[in-house]
Order: sequence, then C-alpha cells, then structure tokens
Amino acid sequence: MKISLAPLHYCWSKQDVMQFYEKVATTNIDTIYLGETVCSRRRELKLADYINIAKMLTAADKQVVLSTMALIEAQSELTELKRYIDNGEWLIEANDIGAVQLAHQANLPFVCGPTINNYNRASLDFLHKKGMMRFVMPYELSKAWLEKVITAKPAYEVEVFGFGHIPLAHSARCFTAKHLNLHKDNCQTICQQYPKGLLVQTQENQPLLRLNGIQTQSAACINLSANLHEMQQMGIDYWRLSARSIDDLTIADALANNLNQQTLSTSSVIPSIKQIQDCNGYWYGEAGMKQHQPHA
Repeated sequence: MKISLAPLHYCWSKQDVMQFYEKVATTNIDTIYLGETVCSRRRELKLADYINIAKMLTAADKQVVLSTMALIEAQSELTELKRYIDNGEWLIEANDIGAVQLAHQANLPFVCGPTINNYNRASLDFLHKKGMMRFVMPYELSKAWLEKVITAKPAYEVEVFGFGHIPLAHSARCFTAKHLNLHKDNCQTICQQYPKGLLVQTQENQPLLRLNGIQTQSAACINLSANLHEMQQMGIDYWRLSARSIDDLTIADALANNLNQQTLSTSSVIPSIKQIQDCNGYWYGEAGMKQHQPHA
C-alpha cells in the first residue's frame, strides 16, 4: 500500500501552494494529485502553474495525477477540463462524469475520483472498460461495502480517503460568499481568508460543518490511520491524505516511511488533533461524524 496526497481543497495564495509542493517533493509520499477541484474562480494558479509543479514532482520521482473539477457549470470550465485531458503526460483524476467521457474519447487512462457515484461492482467494471485504472472509494461508503466489491480482486487499483475533512457536497451556490453577503460572481475570492474553511457550529456551539466556497465539508477530521494494517490485508492500494496545512505533510511522510519499513501496527499512527474532533463512522457503516474505537 502507498500513501497519496489529495488535491488541495482550500484557496491558498500561490506562494503558499508553491511552498507546500516544494516540501512535498522532499517527502516519501508516493502519489500526488494536483489541480483545482472546487471552484474555477480560484485563479491563484493556472493550469500552466500546475504543469510546472507536476514537472518538479515528477523529477522528484513522484507519481503525479492531474485532478479535475467536481462540478462543471460553465463552458469556460469545460474548455479548461479539455486542456487537462490534453496535457499529454500525466494521468487524470476524473471528478465529473464529463471528464470520464473526455478521457475515454482521448484513449487516456484515468483515476475515478471520490465525487463520482460508484456504488456497485458493475459500475466500477463498466468504468474500467472505459479506461479507469484506479478508483477512490466515495467518502460515505464502508469497509463492509468495499470488502464485497473487492472479494474477487479487481483489475483496477483501490484508493481510500484516510485523513482530512470529508467533502460532503458541492453546490452551485457559494456559501462562504453568501455568509459574507457577497454575490458569487463578485466574491473577491473571499475564501482565501479561510485557509482551512469556515467552521459552522450548532446553536449549542458544537462543530457541525466546514464551509469551503461551494464545497461543504465535515467539521470533524476523518482519521483512519489505525486501520492501515487491515487495509493492507484487504488489498487496498492507496491511502489518501487531504492536507489542511503544510504541517500535515509530516503525518503523510511518517506514514509513508512506516509503510516502506513495514513497521505498521494496529495502534493509531496519527494522534487526535488538538481542538478538532476525529471521526471514522463511515468506515464502520455508521453516521460519518461518529468516532468508533477500532479493536486493538
């Protein structure tokens, strides 16, 4: 099993993004997903910038995958999607069924992202015939579901989201702009002021959700590090981390080193994060925000 790094979900400055990926190049993380997947109005980095980052990471012996938008709303976004498909060198993570179709037409192998509704083996096998060589399990599915799907080892690789705030939904509306009484078309890229999203609490001041532009995330942070050993035994190929800051690269690098050295145990590798609730309920077939205690 290998460690992968999800595309950045948050709106950071170009300088911060470049610093982040320069640090990534020095780690033992195997696979890096690059690209804007949330909102096309986040224009700090262009496709040319991501291509330059991809070249730098490829030179550092990383497997690079270019990730596409999860929600295509305009002709300009479709045009940009085609440019990603036509990059000529790197795999694509298709996060929208339109990206699947374009990759198939271009005879380009692709990774099927977690925002595509893959809920049965028949769908996965169909997409494999279209060119899918890896799929990322949708966030809300469970270990029991995955075990049934991969009872007979599939011809494609399997990736599971193991750490980070869970993307729960995408909307045509921008809730961050709405919260600040701004129109989406004139949002001033206000989400850059919230590099970890905007926390939403209940009336009892309990963390509930995290607003990230048009994306809604879980307030709790999924932590499946204690399940790495069983995932290895199940035959899962990739364990994905979604970074909230550059500091999370230390976590990913430590996990990659442990995997390389075969020093994993069933004990939790990642401690609970201060002031942020952990969750793992979906993996156990329960409410996503729950924290289930794995067997020692």
